[in-house]
Amino acid sequence: MRLSKRDRLVADLSGQIRSGVLAYGDQLPGENTLAQRYRVSRGTVRSALSELQRQELITTQSGVGSFVTFDGVQLDQSVGWATALARSGFDISTELLGIERTTDTDLAQRYAVDECIAVRRLRRDRTAGPVSYEVALIPATPQLADLPERGLVNDSLTATLAAAGLHAERGEQWIGTETLTAHTAKLLERREGDLFLRAVRTSTDARGNLVEHVVSLLDPARFQFHLTFGRP
Repeated sequence: MRLSKRDRLVADLSGQIRSGVLAYGDQLPGENTLAQRYRVSRGTVRSALSELQRQELITTQSGVGSFVTFDGVQLDQSVGWATALARSGFDISTELLGIERTTDTDLAQRYAVDECIAVRRLRRDRTAGPVSYEVALIPATPQLADLPERGLVNDSLTATLAAAGLHAERGEQWIGTETLTAHTAKLLERREGDLFLRAVRTSTDARGNLVEHVVSLLDPARFQFHLTFGRP
């Protein structure tokens, strides 16, 4: 497919940003310079910069210029997002609050899971305090039945599931909001009634069997929901 001048400019600049040629905080050349370098009009340059800003790669300040905001961090989701953030330089810690056996009527009906194991965790930014609270429900398979007694593999739920032969192949996620109860407000060191993001993620294996059902309360000042649509 033949790209327009604007799309070629977007592709070239985004490639430089993602590869690190243009690093976080760098200022892009001015509109006139870009127009001359790529032999396009200033209108084409402005349109390309607008698209880069929509992709959250740059920010543009009127009268000042455009600056790279992409930080180059690519998270390895296979190790869990908290571990991936920590490996990427973010100061995130995970506090395990408890592991216990439980039941869930909805999961029992949808996936024929008679008993689950609940893993409750609190995520902390070491400078800002708690940023999320999550409860993960996993099936109490024979390999996981004694999890409350023996604990997680390497302090990682992702590693624990993998060791038990549970691998997520597909799933769904819902994002909404929820006000904090007295219990969750105390855990998150906030006020009762504060509004938090509520994310519900259900993962299944290739056969449609339950792997993990996670309900997370996320600090809206630290997390955001980003959806793209349409043709690239």
